[in-house]
Amino acid sequence: MKISLDIDPRNEETTVTIHCKELTPAIQEILEYLNKNDTDLIVGKDGENQHLIKHEEVHYFRTEGDVVTAATSEGIFKVKEKLYELENSLPSHRFIRISKSVIANLHAMSHFEPSFNGTLCVHFKSGEKEYVSRHYVGRIKEILKMNRRETK
Repeated sequence: MKISLDIDPRNEETTVTIHCKELTPAIQEILEYLNKNDTDLIVGKDGENQHLIKHEEVHYFRTEGDVVTAATSEGIFKVKEKLYELENSLPSHRFIRISKSVIANLHAMSHFEPSFNGTLCVHFKSGEKEYVSRHYVGRIKEILKMNRRETK
């Protein structure tokens, strides 16, 4: 990858242009970083206490009714964001939707096992488990294949 930087006081605004053959996960990560306006922290409530939670500390987000929770090794915390808002703001190379009600941290997953009716059971490093609905199984397999290619 070639990188060039042109610092010129005559530039009125900063412009970033990326020329690439295809959109790879690495380029997607760069785009997400450049477009990120907020911090990597989420506020989670535990009763009356409010906790600052880093994205990478979250194993998964789950919605039950109108309540969205973040599961971490420290416990379960209520968050104010809706699941679709989290899905749009979280880094897509780390978090993936696995069902209508769950977004999971790929880095917090331990292993998968086939389940009934073509679904998958995801086991997290914390010992928790969630089920991937059939609708999202293909997307997970696709992401895992891309990650495997990058590590070779």
